[in-house]
Amino acid sequence: MIKAIESHNYETSSIPCLLYKAGFTSSIALMPLPYGLSHAGSAPDWVAEGRLVPFSKTSETPASTQSSAVHFIWQANRILFASAEKTLPLRSIPSGLQPIRSSIIGEFDGSLCHAHDIATDTPAPEGYEWSGLRALFPVLDAGMVNLAGRSFQIMEWDRTHQFCGRCGTPTLLRSSERARECPNCSLVSYPRISPVVMGLVVRGRELLLARSPHFAPGMYSAVAGFIEIGESCEQALRREILEETGIHADHFRYFDTQPWPFPHSLMIAYTAEYVSGTPVPQPEEIEDVRWFSVEDLPAIPPAISVAGRLIRAVSEHLKAEPAV
Repeated sequence: MIKAIESHNYETSSIPCLLYKAGFTSSIALMPLPYGLSHAGSAPDWVAEGRLVPFSKTSETPASTQSSAVHFIWQANRILFASAEKTLPLRSIPSGLQPIRSSIIGEFDGSLCHAHDIATDTPAPEGYEWSGLRALFPVLDAGMVNLAGRSFQIMEWDRTHQFCGRCGTPTLLRSSERARECPNCSLVSYPRISPVVMGLVVRGRELLLARSPHFAPGMYSAVAGFIEIGESCEQALRREILEETGIHADHFRYFDTQPWPFPHSLMIAYTAEYVSGTPVPQPEEIEDVRWFSVEDLPAIPPAISVAGRLIRAVSEHLKAEPAV
């Protein structure tokens, strides 16, 4: 892997691209990052740090002997939090709440970590509120957003796979792995992950940013879209950028990834170089697309998202470079 990276001629690209050499502790660390960027600001790896021991089997017995527990309580896509503290996870299930289904996510800081699904007509108990996870971004760190997102994705998968997609028979949890199996036709369903590629196209000191109709007023972001069957990440990225903006782009450079539980995506972010074309928004998908100088960017996603980190990292690097 190292030899393959060292033998690649990155100087053929018009965008400066430096080999990321910090640590070489994982396959991701071995990948070249554009502009000499690092993964600074991404969510901490609580599994590697030992804070989180995820369970991949419904029958797993926790290694810890502690009886303490923490809880993520969901009502469809809304999570319960204490109004006064605005922290997650909860240390107990508020009185009066009756989960429809529950699952153990793993151990977090030595406590069993549970996810629960509550009926949609259940009001929040006194002192608590239901909220979308995005609304809590300003008060949660990236690691907790990831953990809460993990709990949501497991609950969403369990909620939407109660019946077999082939024959309609009620499914059962498998004890050997996190999966649901049909007792009639043996179809096995696993938690769904939908990969999404994201590309920030660079032209000199300008960034191509687009705005979706569902964005907050005035906000723009990098182009993103789902990978279709039979596509590589790079093929999907080239297609999505062209379809949504009318721009031909190439020379993709990996930046970072992020689990994105809205509802079950994995964001894979790249930089890209402008080749040709004039920005034209795709009808119904893109409200506006244009080039922005790094000196005059619009509102962009928060830094807790990989989109926000990608745009900030590239723009800050370009602003530090002398103008040509």
